[in-house]
This record gives sequence, structure tokens and C-alpha cells, in this order.
Amino acid sequence: MPKTTNEKEPKKAKKGAYGAEQIAVLEGLEPVRKRPGMYIGSTGPEGLHHLIWEVVDNSFDEVMGGHADLVTIILNHDGTVSVSDNGRGIPVDIHKQYKVSALELVLTKLHAGGKFGGEGSGYKISGGLHGVGVSVVNALSESLEARVNRDGAEWEQFYEYGVAKTKVKKVKASKTHGTTITFKPDAKIFTTTEFDLKYILDHIRQQCYLTKGVRVMVIDARIKNSPRNYGFYFEGGVASYVRHLNHSKQRKHDNIFYIDKHVDDIDVEVGIQYTEDYKETVMAFANTMYNPEGGTHVMGFRSALTRVINNYARSKGYLKEKDDNLSGDDVREGLTAVISVKIKEAQFEGQTKHKLGNPEARTAVETSMGEAFAMFLEEHPRDGEAIVGKCVLAQRARAAARAARDTVIRKGALEGLTLPGKLADCSSKDPSESELYIVEGDSAGGSAKQGRNREHQAILPLRGKILNVERARLDKMLSNNEIKNLVIALGTGIGENIDIEKLRYQRIVIMTDADVDGSHIRTLLLTLFYRYFPELIDKGYVYIAQPPLYRIQKGKNVKYAYVEEEKADIIAEFLKLKEEKKKSKKDAEAEEVEEVVEEEKGEETSEAEDSVSEKIPGITIQRYKGLGEMNPEQLWETTMNPATRIMKRVNIDDATEADETFTILMGAEVAPRKKFIQTHAKKATVDV
Repeated sequence: MPKTTNEKEPKKAKKGAYGAEQIAVLEGLEPVRKRPGMYIGSTGPEGLHHLIWEVVDNSFDEVMGGHADLVTIILNHDGTVSVSDNGRGIPVDIHKQYKVSALELVLTKLHAGGKFGGEGSGYKISGGLHGVGVSVVNALSESLEARVNRDGAEWEQFYEYGVAKTKVKKVKASKTHGTTITFKPDAKIFTTTEFDLKYILDHIRQQCYLTKGVRVMVIDARIKNSPRNYGFYFEGGVASYVRHLNHSKQRKHDNIFYIDKHVDDIDVEVGIQYTEDYKETVMAFANTMYNPEGGTHVMGFRSALTRVINNYARSKGYLKEKDDNLSGDDVREGLTAVISVKIKEAQFEGQTKHKLGNPEARTAVETSMGEAFAMFLEEHPRDGEAIVGKCVLAQRARAAARAARDTVIRKGALEGLTLPGKLADCSSKDPSESELYIVEGDSAGGSAKQGRNREHQAILPLRGKILNVERARLDKMLSNNEIKNLVIALGTGIGENIDIEKLRYQRIVIMTDADVDGSHIRTLLLTLFYRYFPELIDKGYVYIAQPPLYRIQKGKNVKYAYVEEEKADIIAEFLKLKEEKKKSKKDAEAEEVEEVVEEEKGEETSEAEDSVSEKIPGITIQRYKGLGEMNPEQLWETTMNPATRIMKRVNIDDATEADETFTILMGAEVAPRKKFIQTHAKKATVDV
């Protein structure tokens, strides 16, 4: 019987249909567990450590508000991390709107916290702007324990996977105040749950420079009964940070310029010192958050720096009437500066906080910096003379470099398709599928040219070692033919007018021999890319090829070993196959002449054992010291074939440490380099 009702039945959703039924709503902390990368960047080591930073940021907000002066971080042996502070303690009273404890609200609701209320809110200054910090940590942890001391009592609450397992309850009376968050990262979310102590110490050291007067203790208690304690406390603020950044560099003057001013509700802290380097090192922070892309505070700093130095140079006669003003690039050559602002309503570009957008920050920095730096130059004439002398010399060198750069660009444009040097270009004009192999020597270059994929792989052989650009300005650098040819081949230009969009290859592969000279050439090239083409490294375009160390052959079976351990494993595998084959043959013969074979077997085994340590009969081992020793087929098979090759992508985990390492290894100062070599000598692989 047909239905007579007037109501229409809902239609069954067809396969692949898209309607209201397919819309899923993620409640509470579900979105965080579903898409953790949106909140902490990644589920790798960086995201894992970001959990600590989120909790530590809350403690530092208490410090910046003047409510705490001690933060303790403990790495426990059970895989948990505890972060404590002696601040006011997270409120535990019932929230009027949500009818739950404020502590539970903070731990379970995104964008819940005391950082959004403006005047009368819990915080005047905060780095954790978006308020997703500790709730995200809770969502991505197997377990979390919150312990709060305030209002004359100690309170606690326990969570598992972001879900409250207990109510907030009073444990005992307490006269102290503060918050302790102990959490264990979820092993199902993260690729690793092993914390890197050095990474933590470096980050905390930086934060302590930016928050002078705070005392931070880091305790590594992962080894039972053998904890390691580290303490940080800096009275000098960012001036101490500048001193740290320059400790391995040749300083142009002794006194560090430093200001710490409060302007229009913004705290401005700046430290400056010039060095003999040719590149600038400027670290910018807002509410202790590192801003790698700068922002309005950096714009204000640069404007004041250029104006003050030009005025001083004119007034003291270093620049004559006919002379052009010093440019921004001129006054920033060799500069080391740290700029830190603390502002109530910080406006960042996204949760990553890479760039500050507050226009009032520019005014505050420019005003305070301009007045104080002009006074510093007047009060320290020897420092002023050294600084202006450095800037004027940079102006002259920049004019020479501009002429050299224009020559290179003009040469590249005139030569058109007939690119420089011995470059064997690829036929593809699509940068995304094109590769440039920078190869050591003509011999290796010849093999690479014959063995390559001509459609996508270009080869540029280098003749000897390129110039160490750490100790040379652009004009001298471009007089080096190998560097000049490489710049033209890349197509981006160099210096002020560099344009990464014109890059001709999006894979730049450094392919050098596995010996000391090869390592040196690789280091020189990496210095060039780091100092003059940092965007190529940031975008992941620079690689290091991994040619094999050994070719091991047994009969028609050939294998390659890329490290010493692999060589031993391959030899053992070949010997095992040899013994198995020998045993199989003997088993077949045993049916006919059992006694005779048993006697021969004993003798034969003895001979085999003696020969393994000497010649390894039947196995040929070839040690590759140079790429030129490989024929084109071998080079393609082991090092250039995308299906089988191994390559290392070059990236920068810590910009400060990278800058310091290049300065030590490639700079003019001998003492820091000697100390570095002595410290790491035991880790070095010596090619005898």
C-alpha cells in the first residue's frame, strides 16, 4: 500500500553526494587532535618542542607582568615535562558564563585566557596572543596535570587526551603561589617524543636575554639519580644578547649602544654593536616572540639608524657637501642589533608571529632610538668615528660592487642561451623540474655530463676552490670567475637587485669528492649560499649529493656502500651467500663421498677464515675518493638517478647558531676556529 502522508521522505544520499549530512562539526579540542599542524606547525621535533614553548610563554607573561621572577622546566625520566612559575596561579574560581572552573576553561577551550580583555584584563603584555597555548598542549598530550597554588591553597586537576578526568579540587593549604603544568606528549600524534636538551637550552637562553631579571632553571632528570641542572639569568637584557652574538667576531668598537625606554605604553629595548663583517645581523622580537620577517619595529629602527648616522657624518665632516648620503645598506654593513618591543595589543601576521604589524611600534622605536643613538655618538666620539668610518668605506665598496654586479648581469643578458663557463645546460626551461649539479673538477664534470638526464639536469664544473666570501666584499667576490659563472647560471642576480623569481633551477646540488678538499669546497659553496642566497636555502632549493664511498662486487652482484658501516654489512652478506652456496654444493657431494668431503671441509674452512681478513677472495672492493673515478653509468646509478640517489637538503634550524658557526669556521679570527677544532676533533672523520 502506498503511503498517504503529505510529508516527504528524505532522499537517501547518493554515493559521492555532498549535503548537510556530510558537514562535520568538531567540538572542543577535537580540531586540534584532527589537524595538529594548524596549531603547532608540525608533528615532528619542532612541533613537539612547541608544546614546551606554549606553556613557558604563559609563565613569561607572568614575568613580564611583574608577577613572577622564577620559571623551572623539568624533563622527567617518565617522558613528561613540568613547567612551573611563581606567578599568581591560574584562577580556579567558577566562571559565571560557562559554569566551570576558570582553570578547566583555560585547559579545554581554544581562545580562552586572560589576554583578550583589554584594560582590566589579566595581562598588560603577552606573547601568546591567540590564547590557544595550554589548551593545545592539553589536547595533544596523553596526560596532563595542572597544579595551582593560590588563595591559600593548592589545587589540582588531571586530564587524558584533553578530557578532564577529575574536577578541580583543593589538595591542601598552601602559602605559596604559582602554576605547574606537567604533560606527556601523545606518542600517536608525534613522530618522536624525545626532547632535545640543546634545542631547549638555546631557546630558553634567548628568552632570558629578552626578559632581563628573570631566573630560569632547566633540569634534565631523564637519567634517574643523575639530574643535570642549567640556570639562566641576565641583568644586561639585549645588550648581553648582542655581546653573545658578537663574541666570535672582530668588533669595530668596544661600547655597546643600549636603550631601555617606555614610550606610549610600549617598552623599547635596543642593543647595537658594529663588527668587521660585511653582512648585518638583526634580531627582532615582539613580546619575546622572534620575528624573522621583521615588521614595523624594524622599519622604525632602520629609519632612525640611517638618519642619525648621516646627520652625525655631516656634522663631523666625514661626508662633504658633494658626497651622497649613506644608504640604508651602507649603515647596516657589519651591524649586529637586537630590537625588542613589548606592546599591549601585538598584531602579528598569523599564529607564527613572523612579522609585527603595529604602526605605533614604528613610531616608538624611531623616536626613542633616534634621540638615544645621537647622544651615544656624541658621548663616545671614538666609537662614533669607528662606526661612521665603517659606513663610509661600505659606501665606496658598494659603488665598486654595483659596477661589478652590473657587469655580471650585463654579461649574462648578452650571452643569452650560451651560458657561462663550462655549463652544460638542461633542455627544460621549467625551474621546478630543472636541477643544477655543481661538480668539483673537469674529470667529474665529464662523467656527470655523459651520465646525466639531459632533459632536466645541468652540470657546472668548478675549477679548484672558490673564494671564501666570508672575508670578501661583493666586488672582490665577483672578480672570481667560478663565482661569477655560478651567479650567471642561477639567473637571479646578486646583491641589492637579487630576484629569486628568476631562478633557473629549483634543485641546486653540490656534488664534491668524499675527501678533505671536497669537504672544503662544499663548505665554501655553502658559505656563498648562506651569505648571498639565503632565500634559496629557506625555500629548500639547496642539496648536497651523497656519492658512495665503496663499490663492492661479488661475481655479477654489485652493491654500493655510502658509509663505513654499510661496507661491513655488504661484505658480511656476500660472505654469507658464499658460505651458503659452498655448503649447498658440499651437501650434494656428500651423498657420494661423505668421508672425503668431511676431511676437505675442515681444511677449506680454515683457509677461508685466514683469507677473509686479508684479501676476501671473490669480493672486489673499490674505494671512491673522487667522482672522476666513476664512469658515467656508475655516477648516474649511484648519485644522479632520482629513483636511487641519496641527497641531503640544506636547511637552517637555528639562524643564530648558523651565523655563529659560519663566522667561526670561515671568518678572519683564528682563535675561535682553533678552539672549535680542538673541541670537536674527536668527532671528525679524518681522511688519511
